[in-house]
Formats: sequence, structure tokens, C-alpha cells
Amino acid sequence: MATPGNTLLLYAPVPLYSSGQGYLLEDQACNGLRRWAENFDHVIVMHPLQHGAAPPSWIPVESSGIDLDRVEFVALPTAYRPDQFLLHYGKVRRQIAQLIDRAQYLTFAIGGLFGDWGAVAALEAHRKGRRFAVWTDRVESDVARHEATSAPTLKARVRARLFHRPMAMLERAVIRRATVGLFHGAETHAAYAPYAKAAEIVHDIHLREEDRIPADELKKKQETVLQGPLKICYLGRADPMKGTDDWMAVMANLKAAGIDFHATWLGAGERLQAMKDQSDSLGLGAQVALPGFVRDRAAILTALREAQVFVFCHKTPESPRNLIEALVSGTPLVGYDSPFPRDLIAANGGGWLSPKDDVKALTAVLVSLAGDRQRLADLIDRAARDGSPFNDVAVFKHRSEVIRAHL
Repeated sequence: MATPGNTLLLYAPVPLYSSGQGYLLEDQACNGLRRWAENFDHVIVMHPLQHGAAPPSWIPVESSGIDLDRVEFVALPTAYRPDQFLLHYGKVRRQIAQLIDRAQYLTFAIGGLFGDWGAVAALEAHRKGRRFAVWTDRVESDVARHEATSAPTLKARVRARLFHRPMAMLERAVIRRATVGLFHGAETHAAYAPYAKAAEIVHDIHLREEDRIPADELKKKQETVLQGPLKICYLGRADPMKGTDDWMAVMANLKAAGIDFHATWLGAGERLQAMKDQSDSLGLGAQVALPGFVRDRAAILTALREAQVFVFCHKTPESPRNLIEALVSGTPLVGYDSPFPRDLIAANGGGWLSPKDDVKALTAVLVSLAGDRQRLADLIDRAARDGSPFNDVAVFKHRSEVIRAHL
């Protein structure tokens, strides 16, 4: 099948699901494809295919607003077990090789080991002598290394111990062969740039300009923060790498310090029930809300805008989009220090970072802000200014320009 010269070939690990309505894809991934199609004449996107019931945020591709005359979907087998990967490897590699020949620009998301078709595509492009970009938003091997001690089951811990070093070797091998590494945020850039011929910090967000907190709402937020309970929020998976135990410990410390606060963790995950149990045992039911997964995007934006601080305890090197969402909502970042949040607030100081894994230090920051509401009001203004450069149109245009410049 012929395609125009200005064609982009992507691999994205977000799974497609098959259904009676055709393919289903996560709503933010659909938005990403709409943005890519604004910057390239034709887009070929490879996704692993899953069967069964899709998660709540997966929507029909047919009704997603994607221009299906210009965006072509290629479903690859999901093969995260070694036996599945070896079974499909030869056929999928040949299929990817044909797709590479049809595209002018190549960019592949990488991360994992078995079933990482992005790495397979990158190595195939290198074998063909093609220029290509790799993209990632977290240090997957470090996530696995963390899971080697924190995963909930013995099987998962053993698997992580066996896989994290080979994962790191594969990551570095692919990045060394890439023309350019596109690393989401300063955290992943700091980890991977030493292995890249060229490395660029990019962002992968799906916030529209209209998702930004309006100026009048921001002003009202600064006024209302001067009194009442401290409003704390977090948005993300209830997962050990997100520091769920530390987060709950901070909330317990705030209660012990006599701070009037209300905190909400929005998101489901393997640690959600444990967090609920901790809340019960610590007597935090009146202060901490744990609603789990929230599908309504408007409700999430409302929660972020109403929050006065976004408290995070991230354990592993990653560049989570939730921090940008908080800034766009005029909510200061208060959490563990690392390159990503430090870079996000470097221009205007829209947050207050404390040493990683130091629960007492993070508690002290929040106690200080609870007692100095004028400073908190100033941080809210600074956070909104730090969030001003971010929207989906701008960041996808930037990444597209970087791809063209290098490839």
C-alpha cells in the first residue's frame, strides 16, 4: 500500500482492544493520534492487540474524531511472555520491516523486555540503516528494579529480579543506535541522555488550552486559600512506585500535628485497598478520601483546580503527566525532589520540593504552608505560570518539529 512521503510510523504500547464496535483505544491515545495527524500527512501506528473487556477509558476508534483516511492502525500480537514473544517474533519483525519501508519518519516507544515491539522495530530500523527516534516517559528497568522488592507477590518479585538488568541492557542498546532520544521530562532525560547520540526533552500531555484554570477562577482560588482546611490532592495509580505508604504516612503526620486538612487520592491500583485499610487503622476517614478510578474528565479537572497543593511521593525515575496537569490547574507541586518536578517549576517556583523518601521533611513543608497561607497563595500563582507553556497542540507540534529536524 503506497503512502505519501510525509508519513510517520509510530509504535505505541497502549493496547488496542477488539470489540463489536471495531477497535477500542484509550481516549488520551486517541487524542495523541489526532495531534500527530495535524503534523504529518499520513500516520501508521502499531499497537499491541488485547482481547476481552477494555478498561473504562477506552473508546471506539471509529467515533474518536481520528481521520481514519490518514491514520492507519496496525494491530500486533500482545506477547509479554517469553514463549509468546518467540512464537510471534519472526512474523512480526517481517511485518514491521515492511512498514518501515513505507514511512519517511520513524519513532518508537520503548520499555520492557519480551513483547517490546518498539525495541524490535528500532533494531530493525538500525539494521536497514534508517534514521529513527525512540521515546519513553519513564525508566522501565528502574521500575522493575523497584518491583523486585515491592511487588505484592513472590512471582512478581522474582520476575522483576530476573528481568530488570536485561531490560536496562536492551534500553541502552536501542538508545545508542537511535538517531535521537525523545525523553518525556527531565527525569527520563537525565537517566537516558548519556547513552544517546542526541537527546531532547519532550512532553506528552493531552491537556487542551481550555483545560487551563481560568484567570478569574485562579484569583478566587488564591483568595479562598487564606482560610479553611488545607486541600490536598493526588491523581495517579495506587501503586508502590507512587509512594502510597509514604503518602499515607504524611497524612497521618498532619493529623498528629493538628493540621486541619482534607486529602483525596484519585486513582485505582493494587495498593488501593491497602490504603483504605491504613486509613481505617490510622483514623483518617474524616480527612482522607480514596474514591478509586474516576472516569469523568471534568470531575478530575475540578478536583485538581480545587486542590491547594498536589502532594506526591514518587519512588522511581519517571516523568508523570499528573504534575503538569496540577500546574495547569494552578496547584503547586509539593513532594519529593527529582529532576522532573524541579525542571517543571524552575522558571517560577510553583512548588516546594523535599528530599526523596523523607516523610518528615515533606510533612514539615505542608505544616509550614498550612500556617502561612499568604505564601501558599503566592505558590498558586507561580504554579499557574509554570503551567502556562503546556497544551497538547503545542507539545505535539514541538515533538514533530524535533523529529523532522533529526530525521
